[in-house]
Amino acid sequence: MYTREQTRRIRLGHFFLGQGEPIRVQSMLKVPLERIEQAILQAHQLEAAGCEIIRVAIPEAGSLDYLDRFIEAVKVPIVADIHFDYRLAVASVEKGVAGLRINPGNIGPHERVRCVVAAAQAHSVPIRIGVNAGSLDRKLIRKHGGVNGAAMVASALEHIRILERLKFEQIKISLKASSVPLTIEAYTGLAREVDYPLHLGITEAGPPGTGSIKSAVGLGILLQAGLGDTIRVSLTGSPSEEVKVGFEILKALGLRQKGPTLVSCPTCGRCKYDILPLVRQVEQEIEGIDQPLTVAVMGCEVNGPGEAREADIGIAGGKKSGLIFIKGQTIGKYPEASLLEAFRKALKQLLNK
Repeated sequence: MYTREQTRRIRLGHFFLGQGEPIRVQSMLKVPLERIEQAILQAHQLEAAGCEIIRVAIPEAGSLDYLDRFIEAVKVPIVADIHFDYRLAVASVEKGVAGLRINPGNIGPHERVRCVVAAAQAHSVPIRIGVNAGSLDRKLIRKHGGVNGAAMVASALEHIRILERLKFEQIKISLKASSVPLTIEAYTGLAREVDYPLHLGITEAGPPGTGSIKSAVGLGILLQAGLGDTIRVSLTGSPSEEVKVGFEILKALGLRQKGPTLVSCPTCGRCKYDILPLVRQVEQEIEGIDQPLTVAVMGCEVNGPGEAREADIGIAGGKKSGLIFIKGQTIGKYPEASLLEAFRKALKQLLNK
């Protein structure tokens, strides 16, 4: 099975993907380009959240009228998402997108695919082949006995061969399903066949609560197996939340470090101060920090001092009070009412070092 260290290296905008390059977190613009001011605002919000690739739907020719302005206003690479109309793909490349997401099989006859590939080659633009369980060719479903991993892999290989016959190999592939087991089956099956970079996602995962859980389970299993060069968490909600969850998944596996990691006590009968509001307040205090930090807010004498001491900055709670640590050193004991303010001062001290 080809892992991310063994995949081919391709360029997307100002960075590379594959061969052990950092796993990039992406999202998709959730407003049409025709609402250009809102589209640019949402893109800037995504950039502020740390999004590294933004995919944009180009469903019709009218969207192209706003693409130049959008690309100019946004710093991260833009990927145009195209279905059916090859002319939209060619025009998007000529207007300066960093990448394309297409299915060569639904673009039309061979000559149309050739036009898209020629444009991509001329502008050094990679193509992501996107296979979705919900839109598989019925012939493949019949041949493989249903919507399953084998049918999804076969679909991806069909699309790959189309591009390879045109001597185009700047390819990235996704095989998404809303089912976690099906997604895992598809990606692991394809990774045994080809060494192209993989974009991971559980498609239509749902609202932030359940969708984040499904994404964490599915993507976590694949990432831990060594697969995946880019990821998207597909949630029914804010795209910035998708980015946040994506980085949290990577941080949990030790694959990327961005911003603080909050370790907090689940609480039990030993906790002798009101920890829940303090955890929420600390979470707000550290939001927006890019520097990798481990922050601990603990509730009692069992694990509290150890976890707080091992963190970059930590609170170890006691009876209506708590100790604050920076890099293993105790800086003071404070009453419960003063813990948040003491934490703020300690955090500022740590960040200014």
